[in-house]
Amino acid sequence: MTLHRANRPKAWAAACLAAVVPALWGGDWAKADEGAEPEGPAVVASIPPVHSLTAMVMAGVGRPRLLLAKGASPHDYALKPSDARALSRAKLVVWVGPGLESFLGGPLKTLARRAAKLELLRVPGLNLRRVRSGGVWPAPGGAKGHGTGPGRGGQRGRVIDPHIWLDPINAITIARAIARALTRADPAHGGRYAANAGRIAVRLSALDRALAKRLGPVRPIPYIVFHDAYGYFEGRYGLNAVAAVAVAPGRRPGIRRIRAIRARLRQSRAACVFTEPQFAPAIAATINEGSGARLGVLDPLGTDLAPGPGLYPALMTGLADALISCLTPAAAR
Repeated sequence: MTLHRANRPKAWAAACLAAVVPALWGGDWAKADEGAEPEGPAVVASIPPVHSLTAMVMAGVGRPRLLLAKGASPHDYALKPSDARALSRAKLVVWVGPGLESFLGGPLKTLARRAAKLELLRVPGLNLRRVRSGGVWPAPGGAKGHGTGPGRGGQRGRVIDPHIWLDPINAITIARAIARALTRADPAHGGRYAANAGRIAVRLSALDRALAKRLGPVRPIPYIVFHDAYGYFEGRYGLNAVAAVAVAPGRRPGIRRIRAIRARLRQSRAACVFTEPQFAPAIAATINEGSGARLGVLDPLGTDLAPGPGLYPALMTGLADALISCLTPAAAR
């Protein structure tokens, strides 16, 4: 059956996006982690999104090693013996920085002392934002839509938010930095790395446009997140997060904070309260009790996704899917 734009605009848009977004990541990108042991340089990447971007840059040359085990948190990860061996053999290690993967600080100085290190938070040209102070944030008033950037309400802290990959324009900058670092480590394949980074820029730009279009209808709807991990995504697409449950991952909120979040939930009429796969949903359920808000799950790391070059676009699309699924009923009212 043919869908007509004039008669079925929403269905037509959904069908187009469903066809276009997966197509951006087919072909040799999907095959980059298949086949025999690669001949490329020994590269270690810290977390799944960083590993995915590194794998895309290395497509056709080799495969990076992922440190973080499935379902683990970078805030309290313990290295396994196989991780230690991989670091000791690495020619390049790609990580975000000590503000995220605190477990890597010592091992990089000892186990990986001969490897080149690419600390992504130090890459020039990134759109950086600060961690928001407190758990209750003012409305983002004045946001004009996607691309408004990180300088919005509630951003009063001094610590740089390390979740830089959640802005796809940052991801393009990261991919180019990885390509340069790989070229220094492996000059023979420098042309391939640069070409792959160029392709990534084109495809992530298309993904960015698709996400902006999909998220447009839910931009004004208030919601509450588990912790302040999504500011780059929210700033890029003009979304309206109004509070965070946890002060930081691994720190259980106290009674005073829970009361403040419940009050913010009522005052803002937040449509959804989101938890994360790595953390028990009981606290979010307690905060949400009796409010009429919906419960959802957001995953900033791609915990349940297969590692590899396809993980990053699947992660970003999954965040949009989760937000749209939970917030759309409120947008329709």
